Amino acid sequence: MGATDTQSEESASGMRGTVREFFEFDRYGTDLGTEVTAGITTFLTMSYIVFLNPVILGPAITIPGMSDAAVVSMLTVVTILAAFVATSIMALYANRPFGQAPGLGLNAFFAFTVVLGLGVQWQTALAAVVVEGLVFIALTAVGARKFIIEAFPEPVKFSVGAGIGAFLALIGLEEMQIVVADQETLVTLGNVASNPVAIMSVVGLFLTLALYARGVRGSIVIGILGTTLLGCLVTVGGLVAPGTVAPAFVVEGGIDGAVFVDQLTNVQYDITPLAGAFVTGLSGIEPFAFSLVVFTFFFVDFFDTAGTLTGVGQAAGFLDEDGDLPEIEKPLMADAVGTTVGGMLGTSTVTTYIESATGVEEGGRTGMTALVVALLFLLSLAFVPLATAIPLYASHIALVVIAVVMLGNIAAVDWNDITHSVPAGLTILVMPFTFNIGYGIAAGIISYPLVKAAVGEWRDIRPTQVVLALAFVVYFVVATGGVLDAAVGS
Repeated sequence: MGATDTQSEESASGMRGTVREFFEFDRYGTDLGTEVTAGITTFLTMSYIVFLNPVILGPAITIPGMSDAAVVSMLTVVTILAAFVATSIMALYANRPFGQAPGLGLNAFFAFTVVLGLGVQWQTALAAVVVEGLVFIALTAVGARKFIIEAFPEPVKFSVGAGIGAFLALIGLEEMQIVVADQETLVTLGNVASNPVAIMSVVGLFLTLALYARGVRGSIVIGILGTTLLGCLVTVGGLVAPGTVAPAFVVEGGIDGAVFVDQLTNVQYDITPLAGAFVTGLSGIEPFAFSLVVFTFFFVDFFDTAGTLTGVGQAAGFLDEDGDLPEIEKPLMADAVGTTVGGMLGTSTVTTYIESATGVEEGGRTGMTALVVALLFLLSLAFVPLATAIPLYASHIALVVIAVVMLGNIAAVDWNDITHSVPAGLTILVMPFTFNIGYGIAAGIISYPLVKAAVGEWRDIRPTQVVLALAFVVYFVVATGGVLDAAVGS
């Protein structure tokens, strides 16, 4: 037994050493425990997409002979598989702590604008996603994406992190029902003192902030799980109606075993009707209209990914003195391949998640963090119906905590220089107010050469920055000027 134990210990030690070397733990000053904690944190904060993506895509996808519930279940499986494949590539090829999955916002554009709004067949929309991914792969391979991103004006690069922080805060506070819609002011404070979700969110938020302030390891994970557990306890105790702040199987007085078992077993794992459907979508397309759909997908995803990689990279301390992410072509390629595979499987554009910032803040610095995220996505296949076990309001507490931290990136901007403060300020403000990272980057890029020209600093304007600004103007004309509607309608 002694010899066997020794051999087992040596084998385990050797395995840890191999993992350490492969992911370059020493280079990034991290360890296995930190990376695993970071991966769990990132997964918890982005796992909402497992059940939110199918709900958004479901109305746009109709399959003869299949119920809406079966389609949603199938989309859930596809979402998980796409996230697993894309994040695994990010982990093993790019060695970055970034999680990937079908993008929130991109899926809404796919479903409500392209399919339901413009009347494009869902198979054709999937074909557009695959083509977009292939274009990304080609551009990344020749270094074009890296070249364009590095052409971003310096104030835009340094303000993206703070802009994403504000964007994260709005997403989190809205889901926690602390911030709600208002007809007069667009947004306002919710009924914090009477809404059970808002009350639980506030308690969970300050619990998490307190743990974080004290430097407790895994404070964000503890906060999310602690808030979820508290929601279950108040539900079991009869203080709130079942299903309000806890999963559906948690009821007053205990657990509803029938609902629990039903959720666990009633799953549609056969994704054959979705996988490969893009091939059908390639036939009988109108080239100009199809190109505009691809262009719109491409533009939104390109700059959303660029902003995410730059902002999260800044939070991780990855950016160099010029505000660029070293070896950015690797995570860009992982993102491109993820988009292509996702479209082939049957889901909307896969992108890099800003929620990766939560894992980075927990200390995640390498692809091991992403590998943990990928494996947790794969594991969730066995519990597809239980993906809602972590309530949205609980997981989004992490976004607000990280938002507060990321706002610190604002200090990197030279606010005394008007040619920096204008594009930086617009980048930060437009992101949350338009609910889009790409729009914030667009505002910064368009304003930079204008302000520089206004003060006579022509030499600071690079030709590529002018081209990018003009490209964004064209994009906004296509996206908001009715050009896409007219092309598809014809």
